[in-house]
Amino acid sequence: MEFPITDHLDEEESAKWILEHFHPKGQNCPKCNRGVEQSRKFRRTQCSGLDVQRCKQCGTIYNLYTGTLFQGSQWTPQQVVLLMRGMCKGETTRELAAELNLNYKTVLTMRHRVQANAELAQPNAALPDSHSETDEMFQNAGEKRRTARRSR
Repeated sequence: MEFPITDHLDEEESAKWILEHFHPKGQNCPKCNRGVEQSRKFRRTQCSGLDVQRCKQCGTIYNLYTGTLFQGSQWTPQQVVLLMRGMCKGETTRELAAELNLNYKTVLTMRHRVQANAELAQPNAALPDSHSETDEMFQNAGEKRRTARRSR
């Protein structure tokens, strides 16, 4: 059953979550690095509903997605939050596309961008301990299936 959930999320809360996680030091002008309080609202985008700011100092235009993987996209804040949540939960691209009311290819492309960015953030250094148990790294670690039948 497909259940579009984006209508049930608060736009402001979603925007706060994006601001907190994608701009932990606060949203700033990408050119002169002045805070959003030193800008003015320029317009509101029609598709994503984001406020576009214009810096009073340098005149640069930016929004909540500037400097993130979602820069230039028309996703609503609710869709961004639900995509990130779904990816962390391991939902399939097809399920996410139906839930977010987006095209499968669009969701797949963004998923690949997020995964590639996460891979770049992985440390290159070896693990500090001399050995690791791989079964502890998997979600189903410790679960045992019934024993296989033996042939006669």
